[in-house]
Amino acid sequence: MIGEIGGEAEEQAAEWLSRNNHRNLPIVSFIAGQTAPPGRRMGHAGAIISGGKGDAKSKIACLESHGIRVVNNPSKMGIAMHELITNNGESITMDL
Repeated sequence: MIGEIGGEAEEQAAEWLSRNNHRNLPIVSFIAGQTAPPGRRMGHAGAIISGGKGDAKSKIACLESHGIRVVNNPSKMGIAMHELITNNGESITMDL
């Protein structure tokens, strides 16, 4: 899952996945905008961060609290997924 600062869609997705990922499939995420300066509008629609929600740090914390592996660079998503699928070197069976 790739998300960005602003809004609450990623947090809502994490909560939904916690309730509905019954097959316990691995999930990897990246949040864009981690280096955005506070108070500056960013993104295509000017991501709005307010009330302690929507910033990269709170999104990452929420995702991780729901068991989602978060990477700091989108190029690392495949590596992280491979690690989750192979369970740190031990193959696991996934019914895809």
